Amino acid sequence: MEPIIKVVNVNKSFGNLHVLKDVSFTVERGEAVVVIGTSGCGKTTLLRCLNFLNEYDSGEIYIDGELLGYKKVNGKLHRRSEEEIAKSREEVGIVFQSFNLFPHMTVLENIILSPTYVRKIEKKKAIETAKELLDRVGLLDKLDEHPVRLSGGQQQRVAIARALAMQPKIMLFDEVTSALDPELVGEVLAVMKQLAKSGMTMVIVTHEMHFAKDVANRIIFMDDGRIVEQGSPKEVLSTPKSGRLQAFLKRFTEDYFL
Repeated sequence: MEPIIKVVNVNKSFGNLHVLKDVSFTVERGEAVVVIGTSGCGKTTLLRCLNFLNEYDSGEIYIDGELLGYKKVNGKLHRRSEEEIAKSREEVGIVFQSFNLFPHMTVLENIILSPTYVRKIEKKKAIETAKELLDRVGLLDKLDEHPVRLSGGQQQRVAIARALAMQPKIMLFDEVTSALDPELVGEVLAVMKQLAKSGMTMVIVTHEMHFAKDVANRIIFMDDGRIVEQGSPKEVLSTPKSGRLQAFLKRFTEDYFL
């Protein structure tokens, strides 16, 4: 069976800044892949390319066997229509550092908005699914609350439930705990661990090394826009081969890697 994500020699620049440099990797179905690296190394840009929020300049990204964002005609890439791109985005959920919940809507209304308007799911069914997801993330009792009445950790869990309500094949997480107070981080990571155990395909950008060690099937280390090393958590965290990865890991306490 072919990988659900296939990235081939992808490059992305912003003006003169070359952010992604010939990036290639695959993600198998049900695999949790964690991407680590210093700030500015290209992690977030990579994630945004996987959802086509950033258009990649060259190379190819395949989601479940289909070329993302482009059609190939006579060996050249041609941008797909906005309708086709929007359709492909439905398959790839993404959760950011900021929660991006609509403040004037209740938790329930936030979650059912996209399924009913984008996927055209019947409202009654969307509400049932939303309640199931809120129960799954431990917030069923908050369905009628507005975001302002929730903690940061609760808002982030609602954001995860909202992304899952679109029934994506893949979930992307971009530093989803970095804006949270330390005491709230655990509740969000617990939801993500549960997702990984359920078999959801996930690509996760994080600095939470304990989480990476416990959850990842594979860890990718990026530096200066390139993938420098990848392998199992033990290979990457305990026996780093490159000097750049060794230097990166020195900023964390050694108990992460025992």
